[in-house]
Amino acid sequence: MTPYTPDRHTVSARISPRGGLDILSRDEVARLRDASSGGLHELLRRCALAVLTSGSQSDDPRAAQERYPDFDIQVLQQDRGIKLELREAPAVAFVDGEIIHGVAEQLFSVVRDIAYTAIEVKRSGRFDLGTSEGLTSAVFEILRNARAMRPNTDPNLVVCWGGHSIGREEYDYTKLVGYELGLRGLDICTGCGPGAMKGPMKGATIAHAKQRRGGGRYIGITEPGIIAAESPNPIVNELVIMPDIEKRLEAFVRLGHGIIVFPGGVGTAEEILYLLGILLHPANADMELPVIFTGPADSADYFRRIDEFLVYTLGEEVRRLYRIIVDDPTEVARAMRKGIDAVADYRRARQDAFYYNWRLNIDRHFQETFEPTHEAMASLALRRDLPTHELAANLRRAFSGIVAGNVKEKGIRAIRAHGPFRLHAEAELMTRLDELLGSFVAQGRMKLEGEYEPCYTLG
Repeated sequence: MTPYTPDRHTVSARISPRGGLDILSRDEVARLRDASSGGLHELLRRCALAVLTSGSQSDDPRAAQERYPDFDIQVLQQDRGIKLELREAPAVAFVDGEIIHGVAEQLFSVVRDIAYTAIEVKRSGRFDLGTSEGLTSAVFEILRNARAMRPNTDPNLVVCWGGHSIGREEYDYTKLVGYELGLRGLDICTGCGPGAMKGPMKGATIAHAKQRRGGGRYIGITEPGIIAAESPNPIVNELVIMPDIEKRLEAFVRLGHGIIVFPGGVGTAEEILYLLGILLHPANADMELPVIFTGPADSADYFRRIDEFLVYTLGEEVRRLYRIIVDDPTEVARAMRKGIDAVADYRRARQDAFYYNWRLNIDRHFQETFEPTHEAMASLALRRDLPTHELAANLRRAFSGIVAGNVKEKGIRAIRAHGPFRLHAEAELMTRLDELLGSFVAQGRMKLEGEYEPCYTLG
């Protein structure tokens, strides 16, 4: 280990396993060390650097890479297992030269998920990724390998969605909601980043301590394309990296027992459309899954706009699937607790698992991986004469592409090379879409810092 000096910006060290990973196969180690285009080393390096800069206030995926250009990570096969060798790692991940315990755990989570996805999911042939059933099984196996599912426990996991770029009042409100949830014995799952992903976890942590409840779970689910822009917040104690945004979204709705949506930007709109598009499917008509939109009083207009857009695009029926509660954290928690109790009764009556929502029907339109190229974005069909689930899926893809252009390195490079993505829609829908996206920009919900330059045009 490099001798520690307080003024150093980087530290080099060898890290012993922490958490749920002790050994890897020779093949896995070789793939993780392979720096060629077909290897996993660069992916491992990017994700590891995001973990080591946990708590970063930047959502520019290039920022950490530029600040720590000499950082490297290697997986070492040892006689007693594996170790990680870090070279020129950010000093913020260390205390007096020793790596922070939680950071070390997350580094091994990164190694675990990258290796498992690449070898067991993508290469082994165990899963038919061309079918809905195969994709759902793959999501299940990734979560099981990460030990994210807990059998023999009653439903208590609340998925919280919302923006990484939110104001102080909204952030404080998410903490209050998290606190009320924690007092009622509920755990938190988010996208693992800052803002509305950090706030509920922070509030729940305090509540769990006041209730003398040990073993609180603060699960962060991310994917390689977004982790560099939204590095894990310091409260996350279980990190799972899914292969792509579609499997990340499926993990949320299969794992969670209820969903709370806080104010956010285009990424939050993507999550909303994904969820409601699924719940509108006739096969899910009787599904118990409480969904609450909430924020402080000043966020009332935000949810009014979201509600109007949803009704216009998906029909009046969509309103039965969610409840809007403004400026009342206690009522949000009470309603969620009651809703999750109903989920327990529903699954018990049908002898369904508490830890994974197998009964939820997810159409292939919502599972297929969408690569947001300029051509793919321009060809999206955005018309109200489409079946509701298809329109919801295409709007989700459009928003996913904008997220990529905003914060994902690959998307940012594409925008720099070829200009903004261009979306096409029928006239009235285009107007509604323009108003919604324009409100996100005006409210500063697209970027954490600096002036936002749109990565899309509407025409």
